[in-house]
Amino acid sequence: LQNQLSQCSSALESSEELLELAAQSLDIKDPVKFSEVENIKCIFTMASAFRISLKPEVSDSMTHLMVDFTQERHALQSVKFLPVPKAPVIDLAACLVIDNCITVSWRMPEEDSRIDHFVLEYRKTNFDGFARVKDEQSWELIDYIKATEYTLSGLTFDTKYVNVRVRACNKAVAGEYSDPVTLETKAFVFNLDNTSSHLNLKVEDSYVEWEPTGGKGQEKVKGKENKCRSGASPKRTSVGGKAIVKGSRDRFAGESYTVLGNSAIESGQHYWEVRAQKDCKSYSVGVAYKTLGKYDQLGKTNTSWCIHVNNWLQNTFAAKHNNKTKTLDIPVPDRLGVYCNFDGGQLTFYNAVSKVPLYTFRIKFTQPLLPAFMIWCGGLAVSTGLQVPSAVRTLQKSENGLSGSTGSLNNIAQ
Repeated sequence: LQNQLSQCSSALESSEELLELAAQSLDIKDPVKFSEVENIKCIFTMASAFRISLKPEVSDSMTHLMVDFTQERHALQSVKFLPVPKAPVIDLAACLVIDNCITVSWRMPEEDSRIDHFVLEYRKTNFDGFARVKDEQSWELIDYIKATEYTLSGLTFDTKYVNVRVRACNKAVAGEYSDPVTLETKAFVFNLDNTSSHLNLKVEDSYVEWEPTGGKGQEKVKGKENKCRSGASPKRTSVGGKAIVKGSRDRFAGESYTVLGNSAIESGQHYWEVRAQKDCKSYSVGVAYKTLGKYDQLGKTNTSWCIHVNNWLQNTFAAKHNNKTKTLDIPVPDRLGVYCNFDGGQLTFYNAVSKVPLYTFRIKFTQPLLPAFMIWCGGLAVSTGLQVPSAVRTLQKSENGLSGSTGSLNNIAQ
């Protein structure tokens, strides 16, 4: 086509010259001169434009420009593609929440030998049911799971529920996610209440540290707080079924370097752990009624129960209640576990690493309990949102497992 276009262009240029010659010949009046160009008809007849065919020299079907895919088509038809895996089904009855771990179990709706691995996603929520989209945490992903169950370990249950979903993958493609399930994570969550703590204590959420100059620098603040608090009634809110008391008491004072938790225990079984700094001179860990006086020290009243550790001058490790002391002739663990069974009237302290019981109080609790901490020279870190360990649950089934760790304070506590 390009060649034909070029030829036509040349022929048109030549024809323009002949037409100009013809126009000039028609203007000749002299017969003699006109006879010299009388062969103009022949000249025009022999012009190149009349020898060119304007029909395109191409095929209408354009078959010479087509690519033959016959071999490729046969090759593609012989390939067997892997199907998309079906969505797994999570077996809710087989799922387990214990020891700060969640074990998720699932199955395929039908046997599929081509499954290569599974992908599990989970996220924490405070909603019972499929999590809302707004203000919701993003999914956390666990990939390349070969079995049909997986254990998420080392969790802190700072929310009430966990959403879980699973999908299957083969070598080619991932299938749809299973219907999400919601697992309840029963755990006691609280922070330290800095509104009522001793002025010598620096409190940040779950950490408390003793500061020798704290009280002097905050005396003015204390007066202002007491003035604001005197005419206000206590405010009670509820988070996760546990009462939270705010601004309902004066700060601890004197030598009661105490801070309480901001969530009250009114029923059920709960567990938390405490780790002291190595240079900590003296501290107590336990529970107390809200009526604990502002000058009262833990274990020296009938409204508080605690384990006391003293590393000042002489080392002592003892259980205390109502100003009675039971010395514990065992090493002080690096981390203390506190188990409170409110309905069963039991408060047990554990070695949080080995889960060996250290001491047990038997009490019929008559008021809501608050976690309580007293510290002098040092700091305490509190871990909340913990499941009651399975080793602790096992010990509760046998009185023999606890008899060796109870003492004379049991009768006093009752």
